[in-house]
Amino acid sequence: MAKKPVEKKEEVKTTGHSWDGIEEFNNPLPRWWLWTLYACIAWALVYVTLYPAWPMINGATPGLLGWSTRANVAADIAEVNAKNEVINAKLAAADLTMIADDAELNTYAVNAGSAVFLTWCAQCHGSGAAGAKGYPNLLDDDWLWGGDIEAIKTTINHGVRNEEDDDARFSEMPAFGRDELLEKEEIAQVVNFVMSLSGDAQDASLVEAGAVVFEDNCAACHADDGTGDRDQGAPNLTDAIWLYGGDHDTITATVTNARYGVMPNWNTRLSAAQINAVATYVHQLGGGE
Repeated sequence: MAKKPVEKKEEVKTTGHSWDGIEEFNNPLPRWWLWTLYACIAWALVYVTLYPAWPMINGATPGLLGWSTRANVAADIAEVNAKNEVINAKLAAADLTMIADDAELNTYAVNAGSAVFLTWCAQCHGSGAAGAKGYPNLLDDDWLWGGDIEAIKTTINHGVRNEEDDDARFSEMPAFGRDELLEKEEIAQVVNFVMSLSGDAQDASLVEAGAVVFEDNCAACHADDGTGDRDQGAPNLTDAIWLYGGDHDTITATVTNARYGVMPNWNTRLSAAQINAVATYVHQLGGGE
């Protein structure tokens, strides 16, 4: 049988370019691929013309359609607010002590308050409201200015030791060491006495002398028995609950330099309904009285 002639493949032409004797083949891209590329380029040009695209110094190019994700979100928020306008007005005007008796209003207040808390309060008090060093735990029953719902609302409204609200909660502990109000020996004595109120002192031999220092310098605010005074925002020193820590070194630092935590006033940032909602939410977490 005669052999079938072998077809010779046509050699690919080169582009004529040569680098160190290496020539470049001329293999053009498939036509469908090129048209796809051209279509994508055309689509991109139309998109950046119609929609926000190019970043500028103070924003981005707005696009001919004026489309904006921010505007869409603002419209959605406005729509939700309009739907909740009636119940928000009811919440703003409500007696806080009676909200729990209205199931619908209470449910709305707790859910709305949770959203407010996670947005504005969780950064300091934690997402679960358990607090952190220097930021109060809102789940326990230890309140500097009271934990009933009205007291909580007042604290939220006006804040603590800020300079923006004349009605802010205010208390200031003297820096007994920094301002040389007490000698180091006296500080050591009163620290051990304070530790003995809720546990064991580091040096029991200093407790008796510390009781005298406490009576002369601390009892006016913290009471003779160390249980504190809510009218002054003076903490209870007998319950083993400490905002900054209850170990020897931390209490020594507190007595020496004092503490001065600040909380913003929220009455200029939140609506009346939002304040009532977050007060209701905090109150029902478990620590509210």
